[in-house]
Amino acid sequence: MPRLLDRVDSPADLKGLAKQELEQLAAEIRQELVTTVTASGGHLASNLGVVELTIALHRVFDSPRDKIIWDVGHQSYVHKLLTGRRQRFASIRQYGGLSGYTSRSESEHDPFGAGHASTSISAALGMAIARDLSDDDYHVIAVIGDGAITGGMALEALNQAGHLGSRICVVLNDNGMSISPTVGALAKLLSKVRFDYRYRWAEEGSKRVIVALPGGNRLWQASQRVKSGFKGLIMPTVLWEELGFTYIGPIDGHNIGELEIALTQARDYRLKPTFVHVITTKGKGYLPAEGDAVYFHGVSAKSVSTETIPSYSEVFAQTVLRLARENPRLVAITPAMPEGNCLSIVEVEFPQRVFDVGICEQHAVTFAAGLATQGFIPIVAIYSTFLQRAFDQLIHDVCLQDLPVIFAIDRGGIVGDDGKTHQGAFDISYLILIPNLIVSAPKDENELQHLLYTAVKSKHPMAIRYPRGSGLGVELDPELHEIPIGKGEIVRYGENVAILAIGTTVAPALEAAQELASNGIEATVVNARFAKPLDTELILDLASRIKRLVTVEENALSGGFGNSVVELLQKSGVSDIRVKSIGIPDEFVEQGAQAILRSKYGLDAKGITKQVLELFPSL
Repeated sequence: MPRLLDRVDSPADLKGLAKQELEQLAAEIRQELVTTVTASGGHLASNLGVVELTIALHRVFDSPRDKIIWDVGHQSYVHKLLTGRRQRFASIRQYGGLSGYTSRSESEHDPFGAGHASTSISAALGMAIARDLSDDDYHVIAVIGDGAITGGMALEALNQAGHLGSRICVVLNDNGMSISPTVGALAKLLSKVRFDYRYRWAEEGSKRVIVALPGGNRLWQASQRVKSGFKGLIMPTVLWEELGFTYIGPIDGHNIGELEIALTQARDYRLKPTFVHVITTKGKGYLPAEGDAVYFHGVSAKSVSTETIPSYSEVFAQTVLRLARENPRLVAITPAMPEGNCLSIVEVEFPQRVFDVGICEQHAVTFAAGLATQGFIPIVAIYSTFLQRAFDQLIHDVCLQDLPVIFAIDRGGIVGDDGKTHQGAFDISYLILIPNLIVSAPKDENELQHLLYTAVKSKHPMAIRYPRGSGLGVELDPELHEIPIGKGEIVRYGENVAILAIGTTVAPALEAAQELASNGIEATVVNARFAKPLDTELILDLASRIKRLVTVEENALSGGFGNSVVELLQKSGVSDIRVKSIGIPDEFVEQGAQAILRSKYGLDAKGITKQVLELFPSL
């Protein structure tokens, strides 16, 4: 029997379905999500939770004329299936395939790209003001998760939207989760409403009974007046009203009929912005995901690998746990990523010293700065792509005051399938320009634990960037020791060329040196360790003896480690030397497996070998 889903190539096709067909369509979409995402990897639980909401949005509104903005964009898989991308859906997050987030270059139905959270309401307000100034009449809808709405940017946008009164519709997809359970005072307020939507349904049933009695209408009205004050206590929806929005909800997010009624009311209301509160279940319809929405938030592609090597994130967290046992003034902070950063294992033993601040990267950094002023040692565990959001706080609140905050930067370099919004390609470049900040990258997981220990002892702000995925499988030293700050190490000696590598590029540089030796070229390989301060003594010594020098980094070439080395040589008056820098060019890195992308940019052993050989034209 043909699927209903196969008949939907656009929102117009969706609107042609009978209401009784919509539940079948929802079931087919869930089956497509589970089948595809568990095979290829991606965000599963969040998309299972928005199936009915997405169907209702596209039946009520008219995309692409009406602008539907998803926040965060990883919950847009159903939207992609219903907007002409069904036949390419199996390619999602694959090299050359569909993005795992919304993308303006991918479809006219994606009016705004979003891989970071809390951006939708600002973007929606901008589109709405543009519409008003152009005397147009389309609708603008921001679909935002309850984790994303706790972000400062979302609250700033709500504040201005209510002030301007421009017509936008904010749809809160409230499932009590970001990746992990949502935290904070606003989350607690929302949890009251999630609980009390059942109260509203009971209230409607009671009304039907009471008004059927003699004098029932008067009795009901009297009860409502008595109850109004009490309802304000247990149904804290006044926040949205005071911000200037008309509140609709809470709505059962898995009832398409109820959703369509609420969204139609919001669409047709023109006096001020509307706020539609939708209650959903993350992982809905797939029992494993409903039972563990954290684990099934993002799933990896099916693999027959039996790899047991711990990830860099796991080694980081185990080291933090060890250090926390030794030092009661060490604390850890994460912006909504306790599982991703593996800090959940530290939280089990030290629940009072691990802080999940929600999707609030700026606050996380300044919160850490405040702790540091009082003699604590804060470790901010954060993904490279998200640290970008706290650049001013890095400068103004931490480094300007030379406060000993440690930045454990996970997912530094190429992260793979999450694509352009998540590649950690810029952190070395934007960190080394900040005074007082030490910037380092370990060559393997053993060096990671020693650099963490070094950072704790340094009494200065220090960043340690490490990659996504498993370590190299090296043995971990039982005792931790300090690494001299600003000192690299020679891991292989040769007289023909010097390869200065940092972080993940040290291992492939050593492999390349072996291949180069078969071509008669002996390479010195340096584990630089520090992008700032540089090991000037070592670099200048090599430059004076070896007239061919190559830098390798999994970071943007512009302003990166290699650029710093070249600047050092220029300032030191070094001449008669050929220098080649290998890294990521001036472009955003697309999605794809890490191995594919490293090969594309010449960051694997084969690529490094090829580019070093270019320095020897006579071969």
